Amino acid sequence: MRPHPARRILLTVLAVLLAAVLVQPGRTSAYTPYNTNYKDAYGQLIWTQSAYNPGGALGRDLFIPDPKKPGALVYSPLKGPQDVFIDGKDQIYIADTGNNRIVHLDPDGKFVRMLEVKESPLKGPQGLFVDRNGDIYVADTGNKRVVRLDAEGKLIREFARPESKFLPASFKYDPVKLVVDKRGFLYITSLGGYQGLLQLDPGGRFQGFFGSNKTPFSLIDAFKRFVYTREMYQREISKLPGSIASSSMDHDGLIYTVSKEVETGQIKKLNIAGLDMLTQKTEFSDEKIALTYGETPFREWGEDTPVQLNDLTVDRDGNMTAIDTKKRVVSQYDGSGSLLFFWWADAEVSAEKLGVIQSPTAIASSSKNDLYILDGENNLLQKFELSEFGRLVHQANRLTQDGRYAESEVLWAEVYRLNAFYTPAILGLAKAAYGRGDYERAQTLFKAAGQGQGYSDSFWQNRLLWFQQRFGLLMNVLLFGGLAFYALNRLTKNASRRRPQATGPAGGTRLPGQLRHAFYILKHPLDGFAALRYENKGSFLSAFILFVLALASYCVMEGGISFLYNPDVLLDLGLGTAIVQFLVIWLGWIIANYLISAIYRGEGRFRDVVYGSAYALFPFVLIGVPLTLLSQVMTLNEGAVYRFFYFGLFVWVGLLLFWKVQSLQNYSVGETSLNVSLSVFTMCVCGMLLFITFGLTKELYDFFYSVFQEVTVR
Repeated sequence: MRPHPARRILLTVLAVLLAAVLVQPGRTSAYTPYNTNYKDAYGQLIWTQSAYNPGGALGRDLFIPDPKKPGALVYSPLKGPQDVFIDGKDQIYIADTGNNRIVHLDPDGKFVRMLEVKESPLKGPQGLFVDRNGDIYVADTGNKRVVRLDAEGKLIREFARPESKFLPASFKYDPVKLVVDKRGFLYITSLGGYQGLLQLDPGGRFQGFFGSNKTPFSLIDAFKRFVYTREMYQREISKLPGSIASSSMDHDGLIYTVSKEVETGQIKKLNIAGLDMLTQKTEFSDEKIALTYGETPFREWGEDTPVQLNDLTVDRDGNMTAIDTKKRVVSQYDGSGSLLFFWWADAEVSAEKLGVIQSPTAIASSSKNDLYILDGENNLLQKFELSEFGRLVHQANRLTQDGRYAESEVLWAEVYRLNAFYTPAILGLAKAAYGRGDYERAQTLFKAAGQGQGYSDSFWQNRLLWFQQRFGLLMNVLLFGGLAFYALNRLTKNASRRRPQATGPAGGTRLPGQLRHAFYILKHPLDGFAALRYENKGSFLSAFILFVLALASYCVMEGGISFLYNPDVLLDLGLGTAIVQFLVIWLGWIIANYLISAIYRGEGRFRDVVYGSAYALFPFVLIGVPLTLLSQVMTLNEGAVYRFFYFGLFVWVGLLLFWKVQSLQNYSVGETSLNVSLSVFTMCVCGMLLFITFGLTKELYDFFYSVFQEVTVR
């Protein structure tokens, strides 16, 4: 019986689909099993199109000549590979650590040869480097040496631990990575070496350490240095600099390092003197700071998870790509250290899925800027091809890095069209607008990108143009205003002389006079606060009005400050939080200060403490609002002026509170200092008790709720 035609068609389709599944393609589809993201200036996670697409897995089906059967091939997979290097001709070299060999693949991933150095066998090689002449340098970790092979794989020289009186006896020579410059000088990364890269000349002589990290130092360390003996302090492990995990070299000969156990500067771009070039200030950048590298997808791991970068590569455009073994995150930065992309995949989903790396151990880049990431657990090399979006970003960013803003604008505009939330595109357009003199557009774009320095520079240019266009009008207004003020002063001079002079506190007992009394307190704080109690210069209504005005002024300061001095205002004004903080601190101060004063022979009543604490907040009204409005027309160059008045405002309020206690409680300066200190301490203790109480209350609520749920279900 012949099968039905429809059944034959169905069987044919199933066979084709089964064949498509069984035969693994060399290239992947547009789908990527990982998320590509960017973090903006506020730390927000921004989704982007994939910068790289999975391009295949290499080294999986590795067949080498069978030494027992000439002419035959035997399956010999990678085993715990630890390093990969791609030379200028895109030839791929893999340090096959578990098999004690170097595997050479062509650009297509096909097996070329295997290097074992039979005259002096390798033992657990973990790093390699190929120079421009084709010589191969291998970090033979198990043998504690570095070997140099010629292009044919023959041994030329061994670099054992150098003999030098300048090399510390405690230094452990365990080479794991290395780079070689044009002169033939070796820069060796030793396992756990915190001194920096070990520098050897072509003859193997010790030349010093290069690019070491700085030793961390904090207030606790200062205390330990003061208390500990020299021997105890020297044994402190935390006093050692972070160790360098790996190194790389770009096509200009600059050396890059990636370090562990450091909080900043995990990636360094070293000049000839061994100084980090990534901390230098560049155009439109903020102050010189040590950048932080290694991104964390906090939605899964939490932002406080430590970064464990273990390798990096530098492509032809100068972009740096680093891998994090612990979190399996790939982070890419441009030549100045600014983030471009980062991506990660959940390796628990499928360890064999193309594009998912179980344990990234090394990374390299080809002449096409494709990435090759070594998976030490799955024993294969995965290729990631630059996508069209990634290539567009690289081209535009390269032009921007070279200062060719006009040429980059078209490319950045296309990137912006594809992803309007991608900050580098906004920054690129802002720099292009600034370069052609369109400062208003540049100011808008810099603000959208959260770039304070660029916004400040653009605003300074706009402000300068505004003054230049209206200089004559402003001078005329100032001139006539000055003449009018002088004439008015002359007309009222005689009347003011005949007016009786006030000898006491200004104002009366009515509300307007009570409000004016706040100005008198600013000039004569001790007498002014005393008048609140003994002369009834204050009332509940006047204190309430001043408190509300101070609270409103504080909210204006928090929500109306310029973006330059508080970039977070663009995300969330946080007025609710500001109001709660203000109320809690003010009420806590009143209660704590009254209790301490009542115990410590104070003479002030509770209402005196309330009234005085409200009047002491008047500088918020007098300075806070004008300063906030003034911040809108200031640049970062005037930041010192803003900070002087801002912090001076809080100091003034603090002094008024101090004088309030001294005057109302009839204390001396010493007694007032003790009272204020105890009041602040009481506030802290009460805050801690409230925190514990609320925490226990929540736990108790959860307990009773769980019991209720259990009873209800049963």
